[in-house]
Amino acid sequence: MYVRHLQVGQFRNWESADLALTPGPTVLVGRNGQGKTNLVEAVGYLATLGSHRVSADAPLVRHGAAQAVVRAALRRDERELLVEVEINPGRANRVRVNRSPLPRPRELLGLVKTVLFAPEDLALVRGDPAERRRFVDDLLVSRTPRLAGVRGDYDRVLKQRNALLKTARLARGNALATLDVWDGHLTELGGQLLAARLQLLTDLAPYVAEAYAGVAGPGADAAALGYASTVPLAGDGAPIGDGAGSGTRQLPGAAELAAALQARVAERRAEEIDRGVTLVGPHRDDLVLHLGPAPAKGYASHGESWSFALALKLACFALLRAEGEDPILVLDDVFAELDTGRRTALAAVAGSAEQTLITAAVAEDVPAALRGTRVLVADGHARVLAPEVGVELEPGLEPVGEPAGD
Repeated sequence: MYVRHLQVGQFRNWESADLALTPGPTVLVGRNGQGKTNLVEAVGYLATLGSHRVSADAPLVRHGAAQAVVRAALRRDERELLVEVEINPGRANRVRVNRSPLPRPRELLGLVKTVLFAPEDLALVRGDPAERRRFVDDLLVSRTPRLAGVRGDYDRVLKQRNALLKTARLARGNALATLDVWDGHLTELGGQLLAARLQLLTDLAPYVAEAYAGVAGPGADAAALGYASTVPLAGDGAPIGDGAGSGTRQLPGAAELAAALQARVAERRAEEIDRGVTLVGPHRDDLVLHLGPAPAKGYASHGESWSFALALKLACFALLRAEGEDPILVLDDVFAELDTGRRTALAAVAGSAEQTLITAAVAEDVPAALRGTRVLVADGHARVLAPEVGVELEPGLEPVGEPAGD
């Protein structure tokens, strides 16, 4: 898969931008603050319906504008797809594929696959559990799009249950009877989400071990993944498998995990009512990163943290590639942060990807083998410098100001 043509309108600092792109590596070069990251952020939005930099849509819309539009023509094998998203803060976003509206924006998820590596990814190693849960669930949805519905429904039920818990201590009676209903929804959806996370991490673990060994070099501690859950059956944080191959234990199924979650909810109901919040479930769990005998968080050096963050993203790329299709690899201003060994390991994967989009303030920070097509980003313009790539609108793409909806 690759983006053949990208257009944005009223997105971040861009009033409009129009880029014809090619397979292979493309480097977007420009001073900080010119908007090069905003362009690759737009590609990532098509894959996740979210940003790697902010948690809400409002900052994505240019100041003074009511909406932003991202449109891309993509090639998948011999097929072409036109994907359009209209971002409407405070209102429902609208999505079209090949000019046909999708009933719900989340139906776009899984159609565009990207793997992004950015300086913010250090938070996967050093940050809060929420960062790692998001990493796991975003990969989960990219790999199995139907789970976007499970995750969305779980979040909705969790919000409703928390609201009920806040009133249950005073109301009792009917409130507690209603709570039983929400418990059933929470545990059924939570069991599905737990089962999917455990299977994903079991599949991902050997790729992480291999990627970390390649990035960190000979003599480095082995990297492994664990899952720490509020439901003991789902995991206590111990390494999955042996850290170098697939896990060997039989994974519990969704129904078994739902029953275990139901039991834990019952055990902690009194405490939940006292505190007015749901204390058990996937929203409280954590991905544990192991480096040798110790957890990476709190023990890994700065260099080891960079290596682990990079290994996680290289492992995601390898897993998705092994399942049939290269995702678009996005490298946002990372080469200047990496030493020679890590740059070399990343460049080897980036050079093999069907399409890699790279941002850099200085072109020389990017390994020479990846300096194929270059896009100069400056003063509100993005100009393709490679002579063989035109910047004319391709047939079938209207001006980007056209709305994505009906």
